[in-house]
Amino acid sequence: MGRMFGTDGVRGVANKPPMTAETVLEIGRATAHVCKQHGQSKRHTIVIGKDTRVSGYMLENALTAGICSMGVDVYLLGPLPTPGIAFITQSMRADAGLVISASHNPYQDNGIKIFSRTGFKLPDSEEDEIERLITSGDIKDIRPTADEVGKARRIDDAIGRYIVFCKNTFPRDSTLEGLKIVLDCSNGATYKVAPTIFSELGAEVIAIHDQPNGTNINEACGSQHTGDLRRKVVETGAHIGLAFDGDGDRLIAVDEKGEELTGDHLIALCAKWLKETGLLAGNRVVATVMSNFGFREAMEQLDIDVEIADVGDRYVLERMRETGAILGGEASGHLIFLNHHTTGDGIIAALQVLAAMQYYNQPISQLGQVMRMYPQQLININVASKPPIKDLPDLQRAITNAEKELAGKGRVLIRYSGTQSMCRVMVEAPDEEQTNRLCQELAEAVKQCIG
Repeated sequence: MGRMFGTDGVRGVANKPPMTAETVLEIGRATAHVCKQHGQSKRHTIVIGKDTRVSGYMLENALTAGICSMGVDVYLLGPLPTPGIAFITQSMRADAGLVISASHNPYQDNGIKIFSRTGFKLPDSEEDEIERLITSGDIKDIRPTADEVGKARRIDDAIGRYIVFCKNTFPRDSTLEGLKIVLDCSNGATYKVAPTIFSELGAEVIAIHDQPNGTNINEACGSQHTGDLRRKVVETGAHIGLAFDGDGDRLIAVDEKGEELTGDHLIALCAKWLKETGLLAGNRVVATVMSNFGFREAMEQLDIDVEIADVGDRYVLERMRETGAILGGEASGHLIFLNHHTTGDGIIAALQVLAAMQYYNQPISQLGQVMRMYPQQLININVASKPPIKDLPDLQRAITNAEKELAGKGRVLIRYSGTQSMCRVMVEAPDEEQTNRLCQELAEAVKQCIG
């Protein structure tokens, strides 16, 4: 069996391994044990929150039982965005925060993400220790009794605390009065908090996909499916549309003309704004290897340094902390503002985008022109093996020829999938014809070299 924890916790189909009640109970027990070893308080506590999936009830009870069985208390938050759970964990000085969510996945999936007491995601070393405790059975005989068993209680004002936290990231001397905003809550964890936050800051809010029923989370809506949002923005004459994913840690925007703005666009315009206001620490941002070439070109024109991280918000955050950057993210909509929060937060990211709009007093379509999106083509090729790309001379020649033709006005990226027997070939070039042609040529070269 492979490692239980992926780049964003444990994930799978709910009620099938590893996302069964039995395994999740053991995750709770092991996490509680690790917290007791590393914590300093006499009475230990763990926060649990979730998104709106129907399986959340089952897994919440299993986690709670596991944690309490190890003599650790539980604070239950109910449905709340993942970054809200990170905030509450830190705010309440809890030993850890557990999120029951499969993020942007369909409703039948679920997962467990773990935050440390600092509000950052748990280090790999502690995840490995939790997994070792589960597989080894080392904690099966640790069973407190009597008054040493943990207790669970609900925190009724968690939503209110998180709302105040988010609102405090928006400039105090500004307001959203006069702005009409459409929010796509993805029938997920933002369905209550997001409309409240933007309304209380003065905006006229039109919310869509804000009626979760346990099975409609991420269903043809949210940050991955902006069709409904684009239509609603144009239909209502809104100034902007904001789409979150199921657990609220991603943001994709739609301009007043109904055009989608990726995470790359939003990072670029926020980087420009932060630089002009003197707040861009180190004059740098962090992006990933999958960021569009147009983003890098825009940063070069703005004289802003770009640090490159592997794909995944965990790796973006690691690079940000290493380099002192306060802004980073991915094209998929994970935007991290380390001057405000310890993790990616769709609502906080949206508030920063709106603050930039207010600062420039320009429509979002105009601000989005800070970068030109290069056409991108991606071809996935099934492979039987994964020899190092650098050790394939014929493929290296094909890459060199493509890069020579691009002459610095585009890029080639060939890499293996970390989870599948697949090689990914990506090309970005100034026009569609060249992009598609070069990508096809390189895909053929991969097939010839790897087969």
